[in-house]
Amino acid sequence: MRDAHGAHDENENEKTGNEDPGDPAGQAGPGSPTERDEPVAPGDPAEPGRWGGDASPARIPLPRVSVEDGGRALPDAVPGGPVALEHQVLTSLLGAWALAACSTEEAAAVEEHLGECDPCAEEALRLREAVGLLQRPESLDLDPALRTRVLEGCLERRPPRIPVPEWATPYDAETARLDALLQDIGDAEWHAPVRLRWYEADGAASRRTTVAGVIAHLLTVDGLVAVALGLADPLGDIAAPSAAPAGRTEAYWRASHYPPTRAVRAPWRAQSHDIVRTVSFTGEAGRMPVSYGDFELPLHDAMLDRAFECWVHAEDIAEAVDYPYGPPSGRHLHRMIDLAARMLPDVLAARRRDGLASPAARPRLVAAGEPGRSLRLEIEGSGGGEWLIPLDSPGALGSADHEVAHVALDGVEFCRLAAGHVPPADAAAGQLGDREAIRDVLFAAASLSRM
Repeated sequence: MRDAHGAHDENENEKTGNEDPGDPAGQAGPGSPTERDEPVAPGDPAEPGRWGGDASPARIPLPRVSVEDGGRALPDAVPGGPVALEHQVLTSLLGAWALAACSTEEAAAVEEHLGECDPCAEEALRLREAVGLLQRPESLDLDPALRTRVLEGCLERRPPRIPVPEWATPYDAETARLDALLQDIGDAEWHAPVRLRWYEADGAASRRTTVAGVIAHLLTVDGLVAVALGLADPLGDIAAPSAAPAGRTEAYWRASHYPPTRAVRAPWRAQSHDIVRTVSFTGEAGRMPVSYGDFELPLHDAMLDRAFECWVHAEDIAEAVDYPYGPPSGRHLHRMIDLAARMLPDVLAARRRDGLASPAARPRLVAAGEPGRSLRLEIEGSGGGEWLIPLDSPGALGSADHEVAHVALDGVEFCRLAAGHVPPADAAAGQLGDREAIRDVLFAAASLSRM
């Protein structure tokens, strides 16, 4: 019975050319007519229902055919085509179209109309050009924080054996940013005129030089830190009239047989690398003194001072060569502002001794460590914060209970005031309280500047 039934099914299959997948006799098995001695290759139509033959769908669907390959028409970008609008309406939409503020249907209608109406096409072209002028040009300079983020990512993955101290990172960052600027300028721009500006004896002072002359100035003044660290003095055998920054710079300029050129970049950059490398071995202390001629700063403050000067003079160079240049990162800017705020009480005392500051309302010297009259310096923006500046004595403590005045300034504006680039009378964004105290602090901040 089994053989006869199997023979019958085989005959039926030969007649129809198809096999019922639900028939048990159609399944491969011992004694079945569909049994083969060799394995069936995938996709072989001889085994329907298993590899996707005509009798059953494939278990794995085939990829869908794209519209372009199928020969079918693409759908319209705007269903139903552009909307029909009157000429006056289309004309009124030209401004919104130039600003890319139209809807899809309106934009399609305007663009179709521009191909038919010459006056509207000319007006649309003028509007597009005007929109291009309204857009602010994007700076080609990298984000100042980008270098910090990249370095932090690298150092997290592989910490340095001898890390750069935190107080030296602003100098490292600002010298790298300035070097990137110098790399982008041409040979002729190294001779572009630059005017160095600062405040001296409550008056504006300036000195004319070139881009290369500014780098020579940074080289010689950074040399003060290099000498304190035991590195070579960039002046070499040149005798400077004084150890002050201005005296060293003038001596270097006079000793040059020719005006400085881009060749000064290499020794300046090599010295900055040597300084960063050497201070890394000092650890986090950084207390050794650095002499500026008539005053001294601890090493960690001197490094912040050099970072500040590098940024200020980089802006001078960028302005001379028409190069976009932004302020330091907020963390570094805060450190620079903090240094200036800590130096203000000593500058106020020196100005009072020279008769340049108004006498205190209460003519008594506050004992060191005791609270005294104070001015609240509020710095807004990136790197901002609040500082209480003692007014009566450098050793006094700033006290909110003895606050007599309040000054609010933007962070970058305060730094430009401390660099002598902004007149003290024009610097304050907000003032409240004792006018004499406010004037003294603003002029003391400008007195921090030097060549």
